[in-house]
Amino acid sequence: MPSKEIAKKLLCSEHKVVQWVKRYFEQGVDGLRNKPGQGAKPIMDSSNEEAVRLAIEKDRLSVMKAKERWQQATSKEACRDTYRAFLSALAQDLDI
Repeated sequence: MPSKEIAKKLLCSEHKVVQWVKRYFEQGVDGLRNKPGQGAKPIMDSSNEEAVRLAIEKDRLSVMKAKERWQQATSKEACRDTYRAFLSALAQDLDI
């Protein structure tokens, strides 16, 4: 099957399919496995918990204001959905 068709079925670029095939021929199946450290690093992790808690304490009723305070305190940026997902995970950890 041509790489263009595979890319269409997998909803990825043809270039990505060509890379996979190349890695397979060079390294076998092991070449297709993700190696540690690959992929995008999370914008928010457990090191952000304290800064997020402080931001929420100051603006309990506004997620966006709390997000802005966190961004100012940490010099990091996250979209609204990332921030909300982090808050949701944090709340689950606290059994809220």
